[in-house]
Amino acid sequence: MVLSDKMCTVLPLGKTQIYLVFRSLIRTFANRMKPAIIEDIVFDFEPFEEDGSALMAAEASWRGMAIELQELHYLKGARFIKQLKLILDYGEFHPVEGETNIFSAISEQSDDFDNLINAARKAVEHGYRVYILPNPKGIRTADFIFERKGVCKLFDLKTITGKNSVDNRLSDSVGQTNRVLLHMTADYNPGTLARSIKRYFELNPYAREVLVYKGKKEISVTRKSLEDTNFFRTFIRRYAK
Repeated sequence: MVLSDKMCTVLPLGKTQIYLVFRSLIRTFANRMKPAIIEDIVFDFEPFEEDGSALMAAEASWRGMAIELQELHYLKGARFIKQLKLILDYGEFHPVEGETNIFSAISEQSDDFDNLINAARKAVEHGYRVYILPNPKGIRTADFIFERKGVCKLFDLKTITGKNSVDNRLSDSVGQTNRVLLHMTADYNPGTLARSIKRYFELNPYAREVLVYKGKKEISVTRKSLEDTNFFRTFIRRYAK
């Protein structure tokens, strides 16, 4: 049977039909956009149980610690924070025996464990909850995730034990993370240290913070603090007192 042109004519939609179609399109668009909005904006940090067990993210997809740590290199902003939380939620962290607020994903027999635990204790003294990260083969990773008052930060540890150049140690951290923890366990000229930190920020556009631990002192240096014309004087006074 051959259909005539009249039989194939599409009748115009009435106002009610147009409204229903429009409402359906709006709902479809909203449903598709909602996950993306949540992914980009919502990254509240959930508190952890005292025994170190983490609250599980309902819709997370865990691919293993090595892959998730490597993914941090390609993320920033809210997505970076969300990835840190994923690692804390799903990583196999256990409370370190005899310590408070220190959790580890490595063995206590690891070569660098004592060095890491000593720095972690300092961080705990300053109110952080510390998570020691593994070092998967072939991947440049940081050493710690610090959490304080719901804020998570990723740090690479550099322990200064002698007169070795801080410049070289800071440059080693480039490509691992944008925050460095300097654990000073030996005497070091504060003016020289301040100049090394300033050079690190000048040479690394992605650097965000250098955290210095010396004895009971905690000194945080950021790009903003370097803008202060009294930076060197203030740093030297705080470091030396």
